[in-house]
Order: sequence, then C-alpha cells, then structure tokens
Amino acid sequence: MRRSSLALLFAGGTAVFGMTQAAAGQPCRPALSFKEVRFWEMRNLQRTWTATLAVDASRCATTSGRFELVITREKENAPDLEFVERFIWKPGQVEVSLDFWRDEAVLDYSIGYVEPCVCRD
Repeated sequence: MRRSSLALLFAGGTAVFGMTQAAAGQPCRPALSFKEVRFWEMRNLQRTWTATLAVDASRCATTSGRFELVITREKENAPDLEFVERFIWKPGQVEVSLDFWRDEAVLDYSIGYVEPCVCRD
C-alpha cells in the first residue's frame, strides 16, 4: 500500500512539473526558408553565391536573431568541405552572400541552427 502511495505522489508531482514547464512554453523560433539561390558571374577570379531567405518571425517578440547556414563547398582539386556560416535574421526576408574562388562551387546548403526568440503573448 505504501509503495502505491509513493508512486501516485511521484506521478502527481511529475504531472504538475510538466504542466509548469508547458505553461512556461517552449522557446519560439522564426521559420526560415530559401526563396532564391544563385551564383553570380565571375569577377577577379571569384564568384559570389547569394541566397534570399524568407523569414516568418510572427511568433517572435524580438526583431532579429542569429542563424547558421551549413554549406558544402566543392573544389576541383580538393575534397568537399562542409562549413558553417553565421548570419542575422530579421522579419520579412534576408539576403546572405559568400565569395568562392573560380574553381569552387556550392554542392549543398541547408539551414542549421536558428536561435530561439522570445515568444509573443
């Protein structure tokens, strides 16, 4: 009997703790998505890669935050290289750009980490 009372007390405490956590809310994040991606013509042996991202920050009370793009660079005479570049988002859309040498290209890209924002009430 004592064991079942302890289990019931533990279950009730866990439920109250879970409800407290839910009331505090999960952190919000803006939704980022790629709208347009392109490579520009070569200048001074380099080409610029640009990406325009749509930023839906309607759930956020903040007006900017950090995010990361994960880029895989392809090079003619070297192994592929995956790296991360950090940028700042703002509601609406944001354009980012990176410069690459003439023998390099972007093989793959994706949105990595997006910093949580303060949620609107």
